[in-house]
Amino acid sequence: MEKFLSGIFRPESGGAEVKEKVEEVLDSEVRPGLRMDGGDIKLVDVDEEKGVVKVQLVGHCLGCPMSQYTMLNFVERTLKERIPEVREVVQVF
Repeated sequence: MEKFLSGIFRPESGGAEVKEKVEEVLDSEVRPGLRMDGGDIKLVDVDEEKGVVKVQLVGHCLGCPMSQYTMLNFVERTLKERIPEVREVVQVF
């Protein structure tokens, strides 16, 4: 089971795989913000060896002029801050 301590995601011993951690952060921190504007995010893939997360913005986020800003300054920043194993977040279309 995972815990958030001091605003940083920290797995307990024998913690969840990176994909499960990503889903948890997306559900608890990213999706609520995106859904307020009629958007959402879909987890496409997680390469645990490379630390690369692939996501797809959907709903009103798809095609929004601010989607690149949202991806870099909200989605990627949040995942990297909460999950040390995440090195890069890539948007797929």
